[in-house]
Amino acid sequence: MRDTLSAKIRQFGSRLSLPFKGSSNIPIDGADETREFWALKNLSLEVQQGERIGIIGPNGAGKSTILKILSRITDPTKGRIQIKGRVASLLEVGTGFHPELTGRENIFLNGAILGMKRAEIRKKFDDIVDFAEMGEFIDTPVKRYSSGMYVRLAFSVAAHLEPEILIVDEVLAVGDAQFQKRCLGKMEDVGRSGRTVLFVSHNMSAISNLCSKGLYLQKGKAIFFGDVKSAISAYFENSMGDKPSLDSCLGRAGSGGMKYTEIWIENRMGQEVEKFSAGETISIVAEAEAEQYYQNNRIAVGFAIDTASGNRLFTAVSSWKGQEIRTDGKRIRVKCKIESVPLVPGKYYISASLIDGGETLDVAACCLSFEVTEDEMFHLRFTDGDFGILNLPYQFEVSHV
Repeated sequence: MRDTLSAKIRQFGSRLSLPFKGSSNIPIDGADETREFWALKNLSLEVQQGERIGIIGPNGAGKSTILKILSRITDPTKGRIQIKGRVASLLEVGTGFHPELTGRENIFLNGAILGMKRAEIRKKFDDIVDFAEMGEFIDTPVKRYSSGMYVRLAFSVAAHLEPEILIVDEVLAVGDAQFQKRCLGKMEDVGRSGRTVLFVSHNMSAISNLCSKGLYLQKGKAIFFGDVKSAISAYFENSMGDKPSLDSCLGRAGSGGMKYTEIWIENRMGQEVEKFSAGETISIVAEAEAEQYYQNNRIAVGFAIDTASGNRLFTAVSSWKGQEIRTDGKRIRVKCKIESVPLVPGKYYISASLIDGGETLDVAACCLSFEVTEDEMFHLRFTDGDFGILNLPYQFEVSHV
């Protein structure tokens, strides 16, 4: 049914001279001259049954394009794909939903598109509604749903109708933190049951915990395909170089009502540093600029530290300490002091956020790196995963009995 509908649409589009290819001729500055742009090129890989693949890369790398090709929404200009099994995809809010139909009717519609029989859909119906927590709204037309409600129901349908292949884009970021956690758990269950998961996200911790392999894309080409931790490390190193900045961070999002302009680290003496020894006291310092509307608001500032493999180690949020930060002027400077950083030698990354109530003003993912160096107490070269990542104070006591 889906393939037939796609073919009809492409046929109609060709009559109107509309492009339905993966490459396009794009005018330059309104001139007659055109250039050829390839969203993906020379990409070849094989995904085995039951593998969980995390697809990572900067914006414009081709992540969403590869999912659209695998979902048969877009045909490749050259080459071919072979898919064995039923595919369920969640690529954007409301994928496959008809706005005039109720949530109940859309569940049956989506199931039919996936090739499910009505009896199979009925069997899973209660589980779908319970997981999405949509019981009181299930008979409401989905055009009245919020984006979060759309995602909850759409993901629940895609995950519960037992496809052999589940494809999920960054759309899960629309949901709240608790629902995202449940979604990741569900995808892990899907992978353990022998089905295949392809997952696009800028959340390196989620990719690291969920996926067994990673595909790192850069400008439409596969830079690395293999072990997920190695893929994330390659992404960090290649994307940000030796010294990340706000301009080269892994992800920048938010409404922009207030934005970070500078972020750096200071030692105990107030000197800017990029390296320090394990156990030293440091401060993360940031400056931000507010738009007119936010110049008299109260905001929350957040900083987080990640490992080079994308695992989150620590998060500090000003509101968790009951501290309200007022934006009385156009620019503010905030400082977060961390006593005796308990990390083993290695490279780490800092992310920063600005939040006003329920609105995210700015998020800069992995915008700053620092290195913890060996001190006189370290005689071994620590590596991530060999001895852990924490350098906690400890003592041995011996008694003879």
